Amino acid sequence: MQSQVRNSNGLEQFFYSLQGRDNLSILDLSIANQDNVTFITNLGHRIYTEDVIDSIDEVFGADKEMQSNPVRIDMFLNQALNFPENHFDGALVWDVLQFLSPTAAQAAVDRLYHIMRPRSYLLCFFNANEKIDVVPTVNYRIRESKTLLLSSRASRQTNQFFNNRAIEKLFQRFESIKFFLTRDSLREVIVKK
Repeated sequence: MQSQVRNSNGLEQFFYSLQGRDNLSILDLSIANQDNVTFITNLGHRIYTEDVIDSIDEVFGADKEMQSNPVRIDMFLNQALNFPENHFDGALVWDVLQFLSPTAAQAAVDRLYHIMRPRSYLLCFFNANEKIDVVPTVNYRIRESKTLLLSSRASRQTNQFFNNRAIEKLFQRFESIKFFLTRDSLREVIVKK
């Protein structure tokens, strides 16, 4: 995939949920980029970035079995999501959960639940094509409140397929989940704590 501009109803809903609130803390789980920093700070909020894909590679390596090892999962959580309880008002999770094993993904979501404030929102993307197991790793750059520039970083193997039921189960501790239909193979999800 080359770079492409894409409208995102999920992104628009995420920013709509922040309206009327000032000085919020937003977590971006992608590689740091100036577009996202500028967009979030221009709204009057703080942004924290954490390249979770890099943390996955550092802690687990290429061995998928490592993603089921409780010691390695704790190492991953302490490296990628080591923040105080109730610290964030929103999180741009993007597509990183699909690159974790079911056990590691659930641990990451449980940690997100811990570090998110009540009434906070998460934006997550999942590949909706269950017939492929290699997808591009994407860098998401915010252009406008409903527009993203997607730039491919590389391709990598997904560790599981997320249908709607699997996503609902993953976020069962959260208050609500909203799915957005798209024309491409990207499933957009807004989750409210």
